[in-house]
Amino acid sequence: MPSIDLLSELAALVLAVERPHPVRVAIDGPSAAGKTTLADELADVLRSRTNREVIRVGLDYFKKDPALRTAYPIESPESYYFDSWDVEAIRSQLLLPLGPDGDRRYVAGTRSVNAQSALEPIAETAAADAVLVADGVFLQRPELSQHWDLRVYVHVGFDVVLRRGTARDQAWMDSAAAAEERYRTRYIPGERLYVDQVDPASLADLVVDNSDFANPVLRQGRS
Repeated sequence: MPSIDLLSELAALVLAVERPHPVRVAIDGPSAAGKTTLADELADVLRSRTNREVIRVGLDYFKKDPALRTAYPIESPESYYFDSWDVEAIRSQLLLPLGPDGDRRYVAGTRSVNAQSALEPIAETAAADAVLVADGVFLQRPELSQHWDLRVYVHVGFDVVLRRGTARDQAWMDSAAAAEERYRTRYIPGERLYVDQVDPASLADLVVDNSDFANPVLRQGRS
């Protein structure tokens, strides 16, 4: 759990961002880095400190239908990185409507978190001064990077990803061995592609080093 001091500092930095449209905050990072927990708790702190609308979105609800992931073998790292998320839907249904000249009519997701079923699209209208807090992997890929107003990268090493991811996912993957194999052959190689091609920690405005869950460290990015 992030410390209250870190969350307070991060919330203050978010609220200091001024835009003539909703502020779009990305919580980026590899699997099992603690992105969702950080985003959830940041959203709670923001709601306690401002009367502005806080919109909380998980971008795993924008994955492609698996039947449409045909560019690469479905279990490959390339499929995971390049072909698993509906990047155009993220842009056109979430980020662009909340950005400059947008109509603020957004959708918070298009498919179930396992991507097996489509969600009924429900468009909502954000307040002009709303704050979007979105978490997910690959959020600073070239197609999306320019559409964020604040980029936070949650850093952990891939050894930590393997250990935490295996422990977290073994229940739904039937065994620890199956989870570890998935991380070694698909998730981690796919996330290495992203790191090698994009260098997201260097692009981020802020970096949270979450190697020690009990003592995360916040630092300025773009170093």
